[in-house]
Amino acid sequence: MRLGFFTRVLDEGGVAERYRCALAQIRHAETQGFDSTWVAQHHFHADEGGMPAPFVLLAQAAALTSRIRLGTGIVTLPMELPIRVAEDAAVLDILSGGRLELGVGSGGNPQAFAAFGLTDADRRAVFADKLQALVGALRGQPLEGGDRVHPACPELAARLWYATFSVEGARIAGRLGMGLLLSRTQPRPAEAPDAKLADIQDPMVDAYLGALPDGVAPRILASRSVFAADRHEHAMRFAEAGLQRFHRRLVSLGRAPDAPRSTAEIIRRQDVHLGTPEEVVASLRTDRILDRATDLAVQVHSVEPPHAYVLRSIELVAQQVAPEFGWRRAAAEPARAA
Repeated sequence: MRLGFFTRVLDEGGVAERYRCALAQIRHAETQGFDSTWVAQHHFHADEGGMPAPFVLLAQAAALTSRIRLGTGIVTLPMELPIRVAEDAAVLDILSGGRLELGVGSGGNPQAFAAFGLTDADRRAVFADKLQALVGALRGQPLEGGDRVHPACPELAARLWYATFSVEGARIAGRLGMGLLLSRTQPRPAEAPDAKLADIQDPMVDAYLGALPDGVAPRILASRSVFAADRHEHAMRFAEAGLQRFHRRLVSLGRAPDAPRSTAEIIRRQDVHLGTPEEVVASLRTDRILDRATDLAVQVHSVEPPHAYVLRSIELVAQQVAPEFGWRRAAAEPARAA
């Protein structure tokens, strides 16, 4: 299994402080041997995630690191021009020495679509059309008018990842030979409100593997909310603040019922794994998707501990948690100066 660190760029402080913390966490993940780092794209809503321009942040991360792979998890493709995504991705991949992992998806924030002249109802059809255009551009196929994307980077087409919440989306990802990005949590169906996350994602993995072309190796990344602390009470203190704040936001957006929830219930409903390293390992062992995943990407969202505790969690995951699931750290390399 490969190990990734996922930052939502949500640390306390102004925007510049958020970016500084995210870059420091990425550098620290590299020193701890993590194989990849991932950043999500979110427009307009600072509480959802503070990064509308992931290629810009990852370019700076590339300058500050030397080995760790740099992933977009995801670029919201319906809101982008596929040719520009291909160009930006190619430049970043070249500058980083071939370290880019290009994750794309249809997006999850309905409120953001109107500003781009889109409706939420159209996003899947728009995504399908733009994904086809992106793949063609990366592979060097002629564009309208006969031009081709420059700089050329056809090898990036083999490092595309597809994010989805559905079995059909997973099947499409497999048919296209792309990697499958699985979310840290998913809404439960009305008929099974207490279903485990694996109950939802197992059929997705089945569909993905069944659709993969012969000879194409599976790539399945399971993103998971993981916060490891030296003491259980530290983890619970930050969970009490962060998860309750997150629940109130879901209520305000109409995504959760307006009813009090205990922190323990939110932990369960949001599929959060937290506590001491031993407690995190025990919790993750109940997630059978990890037996099928090729990559595990950990994020502290939505506990949102302070920066220093995020750095410590990165250390504890690398040193005590991930090895229990077969991960072995890469050879340490010093990060390059900017």
